[in-house]
Amino acid sequence: MATDYNEIYGEFENWLDNLLKNNDMPENTRAFNFNLYEEDDNVYSVQLIASDRFDADDDDWACCEIWSSEEDIFFVDVSDEDDKSHEVFEKFITSMISDYIRRGAYGDVLGFVAVGIGFVDGDLNIIFIPEN
Repeated sequence: MATDYNEIYGEFENWLDNLLKNNDMPENTRAFNFNLYEEDDNVYSVQLIASDRFDADDDDWACCEIWSSEEDIFFVDVSDEDDKSHEVFEKFITSMISDYIRRGAYGDVLGFVAVGIGFVDGDLNIIFIPEN
């Protein structure tokens, strides 16, 4: 994406920091999933959920949500992009999540359990599984 990665990453980081700092995640959280949505007018959105289940071979774990950011959604306008495809957007957000796990203030919260990403009407991709 031609969009300024660092600018959007800063906004994404602030959004995640706020969620992870101001909400007690359930102790039985086994995984997080970043739900992706296509909004109107070249806008995508991201919602964070926690699940008490995780199975790398069965995407249904992400349907067992025990916590959600609900209406606290992160929006990205892609109207200036040449390629507005789901795949390009998902890759862009995946990169930001990976960076956040490595260097974000609360990256250890996400990095403690498995992390997935996917459009709500599509397949999930597992982007992180903690080492045992």
